[in-house]
Amino acid sequence: MNIFKLLSDATLVVKAVLLILLFFSVFSWTIIIFKRRLLRTAAAQSRKFLEVFKKSRNLTEVQEASKTYPASPLASIFQAGFKEMAYLAKQQTAAPAAANGTRLENLGRALTKASNAEVAKMEKMMGFLATTGSVTPFIGLFGTVWGIMYSFFRIGSTKSASLAIVAPGIAEALIATAVGLFAAIPAVIAYNAFLHTIKDRITDMEDFSLELLSIAERLYGTP
Repeated sequence: MNIFKLLSDATLVVKAVLLILLFFSVFSWTIIIFKRRLLRTAAAQSRKFLEVFKKSRNLTEVQEASKTYPASPLASIFQAGFKEMAYLAKQQTAAPAAANGTRLENLGRALTKASNAEVAKMEKMMGFLATTGSVTPFIGLFGTVWGIMYSFFRIGSTKSASLAIVAPGIAEALIATAVGLFAAIPAVIAYNAFLHTIKDRITDMEDFSLELLSIAERLYGTP
């Protein structure tokens, strides 16, 4: 049997199901390719930024270097922290040291806000992958059920249960399930892989934020 002939002879409902599944598949693969590239670039730039951060003894130099790593979440967190630390330095002589505890809390909030923004950026479009992985098998199953119902309708109308009449309708119905699985499986695999990677990046950001807070406490903490 020719698969293209089966598709051309399919009912309008099955054709609509296949078009919907094709949309999910194409869009999810676009997200997979884009997000894989984004996460790999972010990881590579974060490693380079950490090398600069650990080797440098001057936070101003690190601030300048961070601008060359726009895809690094750690660089973005450092920029937010450096801005707050610069404000701390200006207020160091204008207010008693006892107020530094509150300012360090402000620094912690700034780092948390920057981290949340980076997490939101990394998790963008993850919901579509999850939806594709969970919904497309059922959409394909709906097309299969409809195709089988139509096959039984043809059996009743022709009053013949020969294989020549039944087989095309069953094959047409099963194509919808196959396409649904083809759309769902890569989306589920990619979603789980990206989720694991994002969790690792979140851990890195939390550790880096704690390190920045330790530096700020040494520089501006209450004696």
